[in-house]
Amino acid sequence: MDKVYLQPIDRALLHEYYKHFVMDADIFMDMSNFREYVYSPEKVDAYYDRLLSQNDRVDFLIMADGKPVGEIALKHMDERIKQGELSIHLQNDTVKNKGYGTQAERLILEYAFQTLGMNEVIAGSVLKNTRSRHTLEKVGFQETERDETFVYYRISQSEWLSGENTGQKSNEVKDGIS
Repeated sequence: MDKVYLQPIDRALLHEYYKHFVMDADIFMDMSNFREYVYSPEKVDAYYDRLLSQNDRVDFLIMADGKPVGEIALKHMDERIKQGELSIHLQNDTVKNKGYGTQAERLILEYAFQTLGMNEVIAGSVLKNTRSRHTLEKVGFQETERDETFVYYRISQSEWLSGENTGQKSNEVKDGIS
């Protein structure tokens, strides 16, 4: 398996990522909202500028073999309660089922808990996106509730640091953020 690392988002790499991006139908419960993705330099630039303007998130590209294969973020970060929400998207089907998402989620959790000092990270997954749900559970997230559309998860700093439910202790992931 290729070594995965997280790279802070920059404009050129974001363009490289989106040139090969394919929208995943599994993230839509209501398929009337699904649209094929068409690369637009102007839209990628606007997205990049919007990310930079938001102070309640940190964004990274998931890198494998020196190429961007996904994006991952901690968003809606609340410094008062030390909580953030995980968001992850892989580029297209050619990079799925290779462990990149699992490695990236472990790296961002390590960053959230050990660097940012967060108390907990939450996440949500569309109910039908079983791949996302499996990965969240594999890295230690516990389901907290579900409705007709989403499954909601959380993991605490103490659970992560103890290795409880994660399949690994956090110190097994080193030097993953450049």
